[in-house]
Amino acid sequence: MITYWQIVRNGLLPLQTYIKGSVINVVSPSHEELNMLKNTFKIDEDFLSDIMDVDERSRMEVDEGKLYLIYRVPYYNKENGLPYATMPLGVMLSDEALIVIGSQHNDVLAEVFSKNIKKQVDYENKIEFLFHIIDYSTITYLKFLKMINGETNVIEQALEKSTKNEELHKLLLMEKCLVYFNTSLRSNEILIAKLRNSKYFKKNEVDEELVEDVIIEIKQAIEMTHVYSDILSGMMDAFASVISNNLNIVMKKLTIVTITLMIPTLVASFFGMNVPNFMENSPFAFAGILVSALALATVGVVMIGRNKWM
Repeated sequence: MITYWQIVRNGLLPLQTYIKGSVINVVSPSHEELNMLKNTFKIDEDFLSDIMDVDERSRMEVDEGKLYLIYRVPYYNKENGLPYATMPLGVMLSDEALIVIGSQHNDVLAEVFSKNIKKQVDYENKIEFLFHIIDYSTITYLKFLKMINGETNVIEQALEKSTKNEELHKLLLMEKCLVYFNTSLRSNEILIAKLRNSKYFKKNEVDEELVEDVIIEIKQAIEMTHVYSDILSGMMDAFASVISNNLNIVMKKLTIVTITLMIPTLVASFFGMNVPNFMENSPFAFAGILVSALALATVGVVMIGRNKWM
């Protein structure tokens, strides 16, 4: 889907068709739309192919006066095998247009092109608008990191009483999300430093406060990812031992129950043998055997309790 936006002083206005200098937002483009971008705006075909590759790294290059940039942004998809992941977001900047391309829907583009803008941004300065997109991307990273931490706390509570591996698999999934976040954030940090030293940044008066906010927030996101990853790794090792210990406790209780039930079974087995015994002709034989079995079982339970085997 392609939408067109006109840059005005305080934001963006939706357009029906493209006009020179507008912003083009492309989300989940079809094959025909990719061909249109390639033929109409002369976007490099390899660049479009790289955006569709979910594993493409962050990078920037300049070709024929156009700035091509790929920046990894976070996205959430609960139906995906990995709920929190990252994807490449492509940006092509030229005198004619600013084109933002996402291979699928994500919260970053939804927020940038919404009407609820909380920060003052000079939209006419396209480099500053680009940093505005990066800023929202980093804010989304921080939001998802807090959500991952919240889900980890829920899994931690479930692990305290668990004897299964299901919760450990969930923790492993959260750790995998953090690995993707950490890799993407570090590559984004290098990209921002490269973009800041580029000629596009130097020839435009970009709000230094916005740039500093972006750098501080991305460093904070990297630090949070590192801390959460270390905590999660230690937690997985600790709870692997907890699950093993919980299983041992269950096995001990089952063993005690088995031993307790074995005592009356053993007594009944002795009297059930086809050999003469002193209670053979007694009318109280069954009751005596039953009382003896219960008495010995009670003695066994008392001994287990006194020795604190339970």
